Amino acid sequence: MAVYVALLHSIVLGPGRRVVMSDLKAMAEGLGFRNARTLVATGNLIFECENQPITSIEARLEAGFAAAFGKHVDIIVRDADTWLKLAEGNPFVDGIGSEVIVRVMRQPLEHEVLDALEKYRRSERMAVVDGDLWIDFGLKASETKMLPALTTKRLGVGTMRNWNTVRGLAEMIRH
Repeated sequence: MAVYVALLHSIVLGPGRRVVMSDLKAMAEGLGFRNARTLVATGNLIFECENQPITSIEARLEAGFAAAFGKHVDIIVRDADTWLKLAEGNPFVDGIGSEVIVRVMRQPLEHEVLDALEKYRRSERMAVVDGDLWIDFGLKASETKMLPALTTKRLGVGTMRNWNTVRGLAEMIRH
């Protein structure tokens, strides 16, 4: 049995309507995934299943999500080893946990993306590690021009998680 992490791009289903994590767990278990558990109420799911291609797991989860909740949401999946490598690869471990984010990508980014994002940058530190984009916003991510620039249209399918969440998921995998 292999362990996987699934990250939902959004848990907002419509005005005033969000995915409840117990419903997300039930949806995953209904698809045959085992030992489903969540971390915080932002669409972070860990589960077990037979070893299989990531793309197949993503497709099953996305189809299951659309059937259960009536809306398509991009879902990025990583196996446990890849997630632990991502957590160990944080280039900004000296940053504030809630202000360091990683945009976990379905298709790896090239380092040239940093040049494309440069015009939005103030004092943020940025790095591409193994195809994922890490950003240290410093003090307040909400006050930056960078955050609105991190769109699917500009970067491709991906979703952001802060360093606290990355570490929390790594701890769940280890235990």
